[in-house]
Amino acid sequence: MSEIQEQIIEEFSLLEDWMDKYNYLIELGKELPAIDEKFKTDEYLIRGCQSKVWLNVEEKDGILHFTADSDAIITKGIVSLLIKAITGRTPDEIVETELYFIDKIGLKENLSPTRANGLVAMVKQMKLYAIAYREKLKG
Repeated sequence: MSEIQEQIIEEFSLLEDWMDKYNYLIELGKELPAIDEKFKTDEYLIRGCQSKVWLNVEEKDGILHFTADSDAIITKGIVSLLIKAITGRTPDEIVETELYFIDKIGLKENLSPTRANGLVAMVKQMKLYAIAYREKLKG
């Protein structure tokens, strides 16, 4: 996971200012694969986000794969970044890895307070899914 986090840090370091970084987040949001419409229900909605964010996770052979969508384009870019960092990993890797790229690129400090709270809620929900799958797989 640290390799992908370093790649994200590198990508953001190439961008001059936060307007460029916001534009990059918007592009990431546009590139996020569509979530299946059946997951756009309250059950998959992340609490704590001002905008609507739906998050689904599926496990295959001990590896978790996340899909998501949002009704706000920058938020969609943020969740896309999180998915890029953690999808395709084991529950243990997700639970135990600190997502240090968030601080390194200054993401939380450059978001509005409500978006920053949403970011924290998204990370928390992804980690909770990983914890649940870890318990289920140990079962």
